[in-house]
Amino acid sequence: MPALCRDCLSPFENGPRCPACRSPRVVQHDELFSLSIAHMDCDAFYASVEKRDHPELADKPLIIGGGRRGVVSTACYIARIRGVRSAMPMFKALKLCPDAVVLKPRMDEYSRVSRQIRKMMEELTPDIEPLSLDEAFLDLGGTQRLHGTPPAITLAKLTRRMQSELGLTGSIGLSHNKFLAKVASDLDKPQGFSVIGKAETSTFLNDKPVTLIWGVGQATRTALAEAGIRNFADLLRWEREDLTARFGSMGERLWHLARGQDKRRVSSNSPMKSISSETTFFEDTGSADILDGHLWRLSEKVSDRAKAKGIAGRVVTLKLKRADHSLLSRRIALRDATQMADTIYRTVRSLLDQVDESNAYRLLGVGISDLVPEDGADLSGDLLDPQARSRGDAERATDAIRKRYGTKAIVKGRALR
Repeated sequence: MPALCRDCLSPFENGPRCPACRSPRVVQHDELFSLSIAHMDCDAFYASVEKRDHPELADKPLIIGGGRRGVVSTACYIARIRGVRSAMPMFKALKLCPDAVVLKPRMDEYSRVSRQIRKMMEELTPDIEPLSLDEAFLDLGGTQRLHGTPPAITLAKLTRRMQSELGLTGSIGLSHNKFLAKVASDLDKPQGFSVIGKAETSTFLNDKPVTLIWGVGQATRTALAEAGIRNFADLLRWEREDLTARFGSMGERLWHLARGQDKRRVSSNSPMKSISSETTFFEDTGSADILDGHLWRLSEKVSDRAKAKGIAGRVVTLKLKRADHSLLSRRIALRDATQMADTIYRTVRSLLDQVDESNAYRLLGVGISDLVPEDGADLSGDLLDPQARSRGDAERATDAIRKRYGTKAIVKGRALR
């Protein structure tokens, strides 16, 4: 059986240890050197960056997230052993792990490191599909002639380089399609390298829970359970037409995934569907002034990202989470697509004015969707608001000043609320 040492990168035939360096960090599989679709996932990325930059935290449980009313962005593996998970409310995480060190996210630094990893990937293949700052699909088909090694060795070199140059580790999933590559990358974290071959696909999936499918959340899980579907074997008993009739397009997807089929290509040009930003309050609030100040800051963040990417949105969305964690969402389609903070703010402000003022909220979010190129956006102005064009001109001038002198060169009064 083909085998690979992940430390010295020596290929060899079968065995628990590398014959060259005696390392036990060995991956072996019948199809190891013939598969080319991979998923690379950094290990506890935010927490790992912080521990790298703060060595005194190396042996301590670390949580990256907001205050007590926020949620966990990520947690190191020490904290995960205590039960802390991403998206968990902070108060619950601190009950499970009261001695944890809590740090606020440094998104600028995480983005910078992500770009360094992306650059390493681009040296291996042009076919990269980022899913977030810390994970991506890679298609290394046809790269063996270029690099002189099969994809498995090229991927092992990538993670070794990440560790030596950036002080970060990642886990690799290698398979024959994207679905199985992502499944494989979660099998042996951290610092894992797992393979799911074509020959074993059906036997591997048969007894696995449907929660293994990326995107199956609580609502879908409940709907599947009501239909008696809890694992892949249950799915295989359903006819394709019946799954589609009951679950729509999701049923079609489930029928294919139950058989390990995924024809999606690794695409470096996957379109962005939306841009959003949200904040969780330290205490629930219904204060109009506080909510208004946050609305402006969130609108600015969304606007800045849209301008940086050269896109605009036709739909503006307001998101609110009440004290009981129930969600309320309001959206409106605009006549013209926009990327302007002023337009986004005034739209979500009007949406907020339509909701129950007696409620207190724990989370506020702003977003734009139905994205289009910025050409032609924000051109017609608002016939009912003759000052809209002059505010737009002022915003463009503000953008130019901030670009030259920094983001804090000009701050609107409402942003200080």
